[in-house]
Amino acid sequence: MRKTALFAAVLTTFAATHVSAADLPGKGITVKPLQSTIAEETFQTLIVSRALEKLGYTVEKPGEVDYNVAYTTIAAGDATFVAANWKPLHDDMYKAAGGDNKFYREGTYVGGAAQGYLIDKKTAEQYHITNIEQLKDPKIAKLFDSNGDGKADMTGCTPGWGCEAVINHQNKAYGLADTVTANMGNYSAMVADTLARYKQGKPILYYTWTPYWLSDVLKPGKDVVWLQVPFSSLPGEQSKVDTKLPNGKNYGFPVNTMHIVANKAWAEKNPAAAKLFAEMKLPIGDINAENAAMHAGQASEADINRHVDGWIKGHQAEFDKWISDAQAAAK
Repeated sequence: MRKTALFAAVLTTFAATHVSAADLPGKGITVKPLQSTIAEETFQTLIVSRALEKLGYTVEKPGEVDYNVAYTTIAAGDATFVAANWKPLHDDMYKAAGGDNKFYREGTYVGGAAQGYLIDKKTAEQYHITNIEQLKDPKIAKLFDSNGDGKADMTGCTPGWGCEAVINHQNKAYGLADTVTANMGNYSAMVADTLARYKQGKPILYYTWTPYWLSDVLKPGKDVVWLQVPFSSLPGEQSKVDTKLPNGKNYGFPVNTMHIVANKAWAEKNPAAAKLFAEMKLPIGDINAENAAMHAGQASEADINRHVDGWIKGHQAEFDKWISDAQAAAK
């Protein structure tokens, strides 16, 4: 009697499990995520991937492409989503690839992403530099000359990220073209040179953003200072954006939000995933902490996966609610 009852209970449990697995909204559907070549974006991308897997989707490893390629590929339906859509920084690329007609973008995944220009605190205090406009003075600009041409060398960013268009635009708008060279290239390599100069006690001038590990190594207020700009000036779709803060200070860039952007037609066919994308939220401080761990040596694929699993475990109730809400949206 007991054996029979036990066997029946096991069968019932198996059947229930089997049915729920078969009922998962993503069963049989493959998802193709994209991200930029910034390795630090993997963390925020994989958290989305893990949630999709919980819904039954088969999620491929993220493909690495330039942002403009990511948007055009997703718009064409050849990839599913990107988890690092910067608004308004990417507005030109987003619109050029089809905008709201081609993309599903609901909710805010990450808030409070700052950008701007910084110099080392020692030079800022010695020469009373608070505004990038002061680099119009050839004597001030020459302090940041790293190649002997008499012009300041600014660490810009990687072409294709969107920030290079803003930096180049502002370099002209603020009358700095004759005294400042905004260097564009491999950001990681340029930052390594910037850090080396800082450790040698030399003046540094660079662009950066948060969340990124650099502000954990060169701490604003302690090691470096943010520079203000003389007035708001942005290119393209951002041209009417006022970057002045309520306190009157102006650092040249609006505070950005980051969003999960998916192919619109795909999202309409997958309401569970659409609900998930709209609800997910990731604190910017958590990205900063993970990125700092990567910079400290925990940057392997296994390390990043461990960080993702740890974050989910630490936010299990919130993660589970995303899943249950998404499943409900599919019914």
